[in-house]
Amino acid sequence: MTRVTRLKQRKEFVRVARKGRKWAVPGLVLQSFNRPDVTANSPIGARVGFTVTKKIGTAVTRNRARRRLKAAAAAVMPSNAEKNTDYVLIGRAGTLKRPFEFLVEDLKVAMQKLSA
Repeated sequence: MTRVTRLKQRKEFVRVARKGRKWAVPGLVLQSFNRPDVTANSPIGARVGFTVTKKIGTAVTRNRARRRLKAAAAAVMPSNAEKNTDYVLIGRAGTLKRPFEFLVEDLKVAMQKLSA
């Protein structure tokens, strides 16, 4: 069970986007970056951030998509996240319409692809 905390600063999101890997699935885009600067004994496990662009819709729509991503991450991340890795979940148009079970499965598939 990996401890999962949040990414909050813009520079952390930018670092994951520039240096990390990404995988797109119908419900979301997952970016990951393995932090080499953290020691193996560090108490910080995986970190996750969420973002949804204005192309998706109004603020209400974007917040709904973000809440769905947060719920999917809460279900998947503690058991599947790698230690010392930053993840960014990016909402897509399909995030809102996709059934939640499929959204969770999309996240699992993307995490497996990026960990290999």
